[in-house]
Amino acid sequence: MSKLENTLKSKRFVVRKSLIGKNVVITVEFKNGKIATYNHDEAYNAMKSKLETLPCWEKYNSYTASNNVPMLVREICE
Repeated sequence: MSKLENTLKSKRFVVRKSLIGKNVVITVEFKNGKIATYNHDEAYNAMKSKLETLPCWEKYNSYTASNNVPMLVREICE
């Protein structure tokens, strides 16, 4: 039995509270041409303790990075 997988395309790395638990796979194409694909839930789990300390997470319910994938999740990106 396979889970239904949602996909999103983005111009920046993003983790959002609204996407937690939805098994979303995100493909990012950065301005420099680099492309990264990651599972949102895996990225969230890897970053969870860091996210909970960030003002953007509390205020906007999301975290973005426009130039690269954060160090904490580079291992899980394709």
